[in-house]
Amino acid sequence: MDSKQAFAPVRQLSRAFASTRAVLARVGPDQLDAATPCASWDVRALVNHFVGSARWGTSVAMGAGHEINDEDLAAGDFLAGYDETVERALAAFGSAGVLEKHIVLAFGEFSGADLMGMVARDQFTHGWDLARAIGYDTDLDPELAEELLVQARVEILDAYRGPEGAAIFGHIVEAPADACPADRLAAFLGRTV
Repeated sequence: MDSKQAFAPVRQLSRAFASTRAVLARVGPDQLDAATPCASWDVRALVNHFVGSARWGTSVAMGAGHEINDEDLAAGDFLAGYDETVERALAAFGSAGVLEKHIVLAFGEFSGADLMGMVARDQFTHGWDLARAIGYDTDLDPELAEELLVQARVEILDAYRGPEGAAIFGHIVEAPADACPADRLAAFLGRTV
């Protein structure tokens, strides 16, 4: 779905999906084993993560449980699979009352709007990871990157930071003075840029 067609409340999520989709469309089957900025994930694992996390967010937003699925979401036509996931997520978060819901997660209590923001940041940031992994330009949607960085500075507590695999986010890394907004967001979330 084009971000101009998305309902205003899901505009940010729609743009994050569109940004990541543009990078995913450039991934070839021969790049699935490439390393990513996330040391424990190759491109295949990264794609599985961000498609799976979008599905998780959709399920949580709709009040359904989320089953662990061993399906390789990077196999076959992963772009079509991502498109289907995006369509369901935008429909779920655009549903009446979802953004106002009270949602309890293992790491805190959030509104549906907060959850949607988390999914948007996750999708956009992993799109950045994917761009780095395949050698694509990381200057992704500068306006959206700035919005997400402002929100992240408010929402991401030090308690959520630590070493990869032990915490949700890495420790803040200093970005170069001339870094683009997406690179600054990635550095704030713990990536070396």
